[in-house]
Amino acid sequence: MSNEEMISSLTQYTLPQILMKQAERYGNEEIAIREKAYGIWQRYSWRDYYRYVKQVGLGLHAVGLRRGENIGIITNNVSEWLFSEIGCQSIGGISLNLFTSSVAQELYHSLSRIKASYVIAQDQEQVDKLLEIREKLSHIRLVIYIDPTGMRTYRDNPWLLSFSDLLELGEKLDLEKPDVFISELQKGRRDNVAIMIQTSGTTGISKLAMLSHRNITEMARKWVEILPMAYRGNWVSVSPPAWIVDQMWGVGVALVGRMIMNFPEMPETVTEDFREIGPSFIITSSRFWEDLASSIMVKMDDAGFIKRSLFDFAIKIGKKVVELQSRKESIPAYLQLIHRIASRIIYQPLLDRVGCAGFQSAFTGGHPISPDVIHFFRAIGLNLKQCYGLTEAGGIFQVQPDREVKLESVGKPLPGTLVRIADDQEVLVHSAANFVGYYNDFEATEAAFHGGWLKTGDAGYLDKDGHLVIIGRKGDIIKKKDGDAFSPDFIETRLKFSPYIKEAVMFGEGRPYITALINIDMGNVGNWSEERMIPYTTYLDLSQQTAVEELILNEVKKVNINLPDLMKIKKFILLYKLLDADDEELTRTGKVRRRFIYGLYIKLIEAMYTGMSDVKVKTKIQYRDGQVGEIETTVRIISST
Repeated sequence: MSNEEMISSLTQYTLPQILMKQAERYGNEEIAIREKAYGIWQRYSWRDYYRYVKQVGLGLHAVGLRRGENIGIITNNVSEWLFSEIGCQSIGGISLNLFTSSVAQELYHSLSRIKASYVIAQDQEQVDKLLEIREKLSHIRLVIYIDPTGMRTYRDNPWLLSFSDLLELGEKLDLEKPDVFISELQKGRRDNVAIMIQTSGTTGISKLAMLSHRNITEMARKWVEILPMAYRGNWVSVSPPAWIVDQMWGVGVALVGRMIMNFPEMPETVTEDFREIGPSFIITSSRFWEDLASSIMVKMDDAGFIKRSLFDFAIKIGKKVVELQSRKESIPAYLQLIHRIASRIIYQPLLDRVGCAGFQSAFTGGHPISPDVIHFFRAIGLNLKQCYGLTEAGGIFQVQPDREVKLESVGKPLPGTLVRIADDQEVLVHSAANFVGYYNDFEATEAAFHGGWLKTGDAGYLDKDGHLVIIGRKGDIIKKKDGDAFSPDFIETRLKFSPYIKEAVMFGEGRPYITALINIDMGNVGNWSEERMIPYTTYLDLSQQTAVEELILNEVKKVNINLPDLMKIKKFILLYKLLDADDEELTRTGKVRRRFIYGLYIKLIEAMYTGMSDVKVKTKIQYRDGQVGEIETTVRIISST
C-alpha cells in the first residue's frame, strides 16, 4: 500500500482509532513523541503513546466520564495534553483546551459554558485558580493535576486527583475488564465532535467551534499532500494547545502522517531545541516572527561597525534577489555570486544562531504580518511564507506555494478546498474541514454559512495569479470622514516591524485623519535607553521619556514615508501600560480587541482630534499578582506629520 493510499484509509477513522492503527503497525519501532525535561529528550513510541491514551481513557471512564460529556484541559505544550485529549475522545468525551494564561474568571466562564464534568490541569497554579472559583463549578466532579510539585498539602482534597493516580485507575480497570476500552473505541464515528476550540473573540464574547474527527483528518490529509516532508517529519509544538494550529498539526497531521511530536522544555529553550532536533518546517504565529526579527535587528544595531555594515549590505543583496524571484525575473550572474558568498558568511550562521537553519519551509499565520517581516526573513534565506485560515475552517487552508511567494498574499487554497469572494468582498471557503457548528448556538451557526460556504468575516480579493490577498476584518475596515476606506492591519503590521514597537492600534472611523495608540517594546527600548544613559524605573516611566518619544516618532515617520496620504498617521500617543489579555484588550492569542480598546481609551482617542497637546490620566491598573493599583500620569500627544 502506498503512502497516499494508507493516509486515505486512515482518514476513515476517528483520531484515537488512527492512533491504535499506527500503534499496531509500528509498535516500538518508531518514535511518536519526544519531550525534553531537565535537558534530556524522553521518547515515546507509538505503542507507548497508545498505552498512555488507553490508560487515561479508562481512568476517566473509571471516575465516571461518559460518552457525550465534556472536559476542560488546561495544559502547557506537554505530552499529557495529547494523552488527555485523545484519551477523552477514545471513550466518547469531548475536550475544550484552555489557555494556561487565563485568569480564574475566564476559566469559570469557559468551563461553565460547556458544563465540564472533569478538568485536567497542568500544575498548582491552575489548580489554585479552579479552587478559587470552586463554588461556581458544581458541575465539575473532579480536577486532575499533572505536575505534583507543590501539591503535597492538597492530597486530602477529594476534589483533586493526580494524573499518575488516574493512570493507575485506568490500568486497574483494564485488568478487571479488558474489553471495555476496545468496545468504547469502536463506538466512535468520524462525524462525532472531537474537540471544541474557543474562537479569538476579537469583536466580543468568543464562540465555541466544534470540530469533528472528519474535519481534523481531512485537514491533515490536505497538508500531507502538499507538504511531503510532513510525512514522518519532526514537528516542534510551540503554539498553545488551545490554538487551532497545534490541534491541526499536533493531533491531525501528527497522527495521519506518522509525524514525531516534539515538546520543548520551556519557551526559553525553543531555539536550542530547534538546533538539537532539526525540524524541517514550522508553523507559528506572526508575533513569533515579529519578535525574532526585532531581536535580530536590535543585536545587529549593537554590533560593531564592520559587522553591522556587512549585515546591512547582505540584507540589501538578499532583498534584491527576493524581489527578482517574486517577479520571476532572472538573477544576474554577479548578483548570484555575491548572494552565495553572503549566504555562506552571513545568512546561514545567523539562521543557525536562531535555530532556523534546518527549516525547509516556515509558515506564519493567525494574524496579519507585515510584508517587511516576510521580506526580511526571505532575504536571509529562510523560506518563510504567509498562510491563512481560521478555527471554523479546521485550521490553515490557504498557503503560498514554493516559487510563487508574494509578500502581500496568503497564497492558494489547499487541495480539495474552494475559495471565492462574495459581492461584498468577504472571503468564503468550502471544504470538508469546515466545522460542525458553534456549541449551543444554532443562530450563530446558521449565520456562519451562506449556501454551504463558510463566511470567514475577512475581506479580500484574488489577484491575477489566483493568490488570495486579505484586506482585513470586514468589521474593522475604517472609513474616514472624506469616504476613503482602508484596513488598519495594513498600517499596524508595518509599524510592528520596528523593533521598538510592540503593539499599535489605529483609529480614524469617521475622522479627518488617522491616529494611533502605541505600545513600546520594553526590552528593546529599555536596552536602547540604557546604552544612552537614560534612567527609568517602570514601563510607564520609560514610555514617557522625551528621548523615547523621539525614537518612536522617527519609527512612525519611516512608516509614513511609504504610506499613501490617506493612511498616514498624523498623531499618536505612547500608552502608559502594555495592552494585556487579562484586561480584555487582547485575545489570548495576542489579537487586538479593537472595540474594547476604543471604549477603554476613548478619552485619549478624542484628545488626538481636538487639538490638545497632552491628556491627564487617572486609572486603575491590575498587577500580575492580582492586586489593583491606581496611577496618575500625563500622556503627550505626538504629531508625526
